[in-house]
Amino acid sequence: MQRRRMLTLAGATVLLTGSARAAPSSDADAASGVRSALERGAVAAVGLLGRPDGFLGDPKVRISLPGFLNDAAKLLKFTGQQHRVDELVTAMNRAAEAAVPEAKALLVSAVKNIGVGDARRIVSGGEDSVTRFFADKTRVPLGERFLPIVKKQTERVDLAARFNAVAGKASELGLVKGDDANIERYVTRKALDGLYLMIGDEEKKIRSDPVGTGSALLARVFGKS
Repeated sequence: MQRRRMLTLAGATVLLTGSARAAPSSDADAASGVRSALERGAVAAVGLLGRPDGFLGDPKVRISLPGFLNDAAKLLKFTGQQHRVDELVTAMNRAAEAAVPEAKALLVSAVKNIGVGDARRIVSGGEDSVTRFFADKTRVPLGERFLPIVKKQTERVDLAARFNAVAGKASELGLVKGDDANIERYVTRKALDGLYLMIGDEEKKIRSDPVGTGSALLARVFGKS
């Protein structure tokens, strides 16, 4: 049975890398390599986003107003109040930047609890397998941690409350759905989306150049030669 598990995980690694020589020596070896890769990716993503301009300065993750509110903001622009919209957008992104460091401990904890089965699924699951793993394990509890931090930041901008009131009315009319009707929940969701996107980017780097990480174990698990 142990030999069968080893062969299965080795086969998954071959599918991932295209090379039989990349097969890890054991299930434990592979699981350790996956844990190392995920922890590196998670910590790097948190470091990139949880700093000034981590969201605001990166077009890939920069948080804009929800569609309906963005349209409403155009009216303010025409009345010479664009600076107030800019202030709100800045506050939204600063809120995300303030919340993301809270993710580090929970992400690392999820990594440490990865078993052989999880490792096998991650190795063979494609380029978004890490993102899906973290989202499944951490999205709900991280949302609960992020929300009060985001709310504290956005409450400093009086326009946030006004947009929430407008969005609430729009929601009653079916013009806005779900979390988009509340700035704080919208920012929380977008902050999590950005976090998992960056984790995915870090995973791709490790998969494409595991040797460059300086880890022989990662090179053996994820390497192509």
